[in-house]
Amino acid sequence: QVQLVESGGALVQAGGSLRLSCVFSGRTFSSYVMGWFRQAPGKEREFVAAIARTNGNTGYAEFVKGRFTISRDNAKNTVYLQMNMLKPEDTAVYFCAATESATAFYYTTRERYDYWGQGAQVTVSS
Repeated sequence: QVQLVESGGALVQAGGSLRLSCVFSGRTFSSYVMGWFRQAPGKEREFVAAIARTNGNTGYAEFVKGRFTISRDNAKNTVYLQMNMLKPEDTAVYFCAATESATAFYYTTRERYDYWGQGAQVTVSS
């Protein structure tokens, strides 16, 4: 069974940076597409970023392009989300997600992901 454990959430001032980590266990990490989603109070869970299995292809939501970077280290079974120039509207619980794939693509919808972490709280103060 796949398990995902996020870490790195914190309270940060607007304009600051954070790096979230998600450690994957239970299966072969390099066989899984990885994604980050977020959910603010009273809102739907929304796509933030995703990365393909092995070719480094990445995708981002428009509202984080140029500020956030997703990366993965297949030797460490870990996916990262580097968040720069944080804004108060980035405040949310951030979730790591995984789905097994045989393709070179990444996915941007919740329904494509089978496994989820418990979430990490990111709070950006103004």
